[in-house]
Amino acid sequence: MSDDFTEFSSESWGGRILSSLKGILFGIVLIPISIILLFWNENRAVTTATGLKEGAAAVVSIAATAVVPANDGKLVHLSGQVTSGDEVLKDPLFGVTATGIRLSRSVEMYQWQEDKSSETRKKLGGGTETETTYSYKQVWSDKLISSANFNPNHRDEHLNPTAWLAEPFTVIGKNVRLGAFKLPAGVIAKMHGDETLAATDEDLSKAAPDLRAKLKLAAGTFYVGSDPATPALGDARVSFTVLTPAVWSIIARQNADTLEPYQPKEGSTIERVEAGTVSAELMFKHAASENTILTWGLRLGGFALMALGLGLIVSPLSVFADVIPFLGDIIGFGGALAAMLLAFVGSIIVIAVAWFAVRPLLTVALAVVAAAALVMAWRHGHSRSLQAKPRI
Repeated sequence: MSDDFTEFSSESWGGRILSSLKGILFGIVLIPISIILLFWNENRAVTTATGLKEGAAAVVSIAATAVVPANDGKLVHLSGQVTSGDEVLKDPLFGVTATGIRLSRSVEMYQWQEDKSSETRKKLGGGTETETTYSYKQVWSDKLISSANFNPNHRDEHLNPTAWLAEPFTVIGKNVRLGAFKLPAGVIAKMHGDETLAATDEDLSKAAPDLRAKLKLAAGTFYVGSDPATPALGDARVSFTVLTPAVWSIIARQNADTLEPYQPKEGSTIERVEAGTVSAELMFKHAASENTILTWGLRLGGFALMALGLGLIVSPLSVFADVIPFLGDIIGFGGALAAMLLAFVGSIIVIAVAWFAVRPLLTVALAVVAAAALVMAWRHGHSRSLQAKPRI
């Protein structure tokens, strides 16, 4: 079920100029934020890489079958079957039980969702007209969608329930172990691969009395509503997953018969968990790759913030020129291009300064190598140009 509504709005040239002038203030705020982000990211990237190198050099691969006191305080790597014994995990509200490492409950409700799309057209004289389409459809969502955030003109026809059947719930085993080591909640939280657990009639009979009368069993889930095949507004469904015993590899600090995050001299703590039997060397390579991806992602984010800030600062120029729409488009394109070029140069400068602050000797060495390469390239090109000149 979907409802679509279209609304039109307009803004005068003077109103647009005022908005663009306000945007300058926002742009001025964004630029220092982007600089701080870029500077912090480079410091984080270097210290994290240093910490990972320290960890890779210090890690000791051990057998999980026995706790060796001599390894206390060391960064250890171990692999093996993670088990939870015979403990039965239970959802106390819905009565579902399972043997495993972790049992989780998720709850969804059928609700209205608002989607909005807009198209703005420029008019002669500098004003604009905006066509906005509001689409409302009913979807399953694991979060309560507040109708208070909908367009006031269409809110009353698309009111969502305000009560939620039950919150998400997770229970983990009290004696989850990898060999002789008891695994803490932080390590278990990093494990993935939970499988769907189908609820049964027996589970339904164990649900809380105030819920039992509302629930239906439908395709392994609990359903609240008239007909699961044709959901209605406010219907809810409850599903379950379980993480079963499997082989895992862990890198962490040994503390007696348990594990905890390892703090290197630089960078964030080290606590790595991967599925299957994975060597320590490969796990550290994966960690280094993740650090590289995050570093470039944050660099791109810092560049985008700087470009947006600069774009907002120069935006009044295109708005002033929009008295003649095509002229405003040309100036707007030029302003956006200039903002991106300035942001690119600015980002490189900030990154270089950050590198110098964190690793001054390495930065100077790289600068010397780069300068030497430029000098050699220039001399090579200069000598070839001299050779190419005709002799008299």
